Amino acid sequence: MSKENRLVDTFGRKHQYLRISVTDRCNLRCTYCMPHDGIVWKKKNELLTFEEIIQLAEIFVDMGVDKIRLTGGEPMLRQNLIELVKRLAAIDGLNTLAMTTNATLLADNAQALHDAGLTALNISLDSFQKDKFNAITRRNDFDNVIAGLNAALALDFRALKLNVVVMAGTNDDEILDFADFAFNQRINVRFIEYMPFKDNQWDAKTVVTYQQMKELIEQKYQLTALSNEPSAVAKDFGLSRLDWASGEHLIRQSAGSVSFISSMSDSFCSSCNRLRLTSDGSIKSCLFYPAELSLRDAMRASSSRQEIEELIGRALYLKPEAHPPAEAIMVSDNRTMIEIGG
Repeated sequence: MSKENRLVDTFGRKHQYLRISVTDRCNLRCTYCMPHDGIVWKKKNELLTFEEIIQLAEIFVDMGVDKIRLTGGEPMLRQNLIELVKRLAAIDGLNTLAMTTNATLLADNAQALHDAGLTALNISLDSFQKDKFNAITRRNDFDNVIAGLNAALALDFRALKLNVVVMAGTNDDEILDFADFAFNQRINVRFIEYMPFKDNQWDAKTVVTYQQMKELIEQKYQLTALSNEPSAVAKDFGLSRLDWASGEHLIRQSAGSVSFISSMSDSFCSSCNRLRLTSDGSIKSCLFYPAELSLRDAMRASSSRQEIEELIGRALYLKPEAHPPAEAIMVSDNRTMIEIGG
């Protein structure tokens, strides 16, 4: 018998998914995530300790969370991350333990993460062209990322996804290349509409919408909608195409799939089931909403478990029905993407 979900906001949305940032540090400087002038890194004593992360994760799972994703910054920059993965994977009631990574350090860690209990992995890669990758990330780590991606493909993660932030005039000419990759590999390629964050130079002209991406891919592939969970943030599709062999045409089905995250053109706020925990321990009920409450400070002030749960409930009470328009997001006093957690 499943337990009651106590993470319900004022609009009736149940929250089962918690994203935990384990560090704000990153070894890449992606233009859409990191402000050009950088950020002031959190001091070690400002970050949640592993003990605090485990304690909060157990509280959230007891309240209804069944999926946790580790984010950053780059999560693998956090020392002893494998040990944290092992401890989180052992929490009773947690069904999915995922991580989002830039894959620069993945080649040497993929097997250990898998063995520690990580069940799902998202890799961020915005270009298959080395020079373009270097320009987007402002670093020269392309070969390491490809090695990490190949290491992940060799393992049997329950879910393996490739995140592509699509920007007009930057990498939108590679959309079909990524679709080809999904067709030939056991992976879900997720095309993400470019989103505005503090100091990331977002402009409406740089957004390539879900419909535009979908129409481009349909010039080469037939897309078949896949069934989604009600709270899914992505629109998922299988791919197929006609191939000719011995004078007869055959329908080839893809090894993987493609998805579209349409935050800008077709919001999924009404079914949002996510909560976020920043690396310094603040709970954010909405990625684009500045309001946050510090669970870290409450824990370090020896607050009781009931008081921690009440703070979580207060954060849910403050969650808006939907995020504001992009132009309002750009001027809001929100944290940058890297400070919130990818």
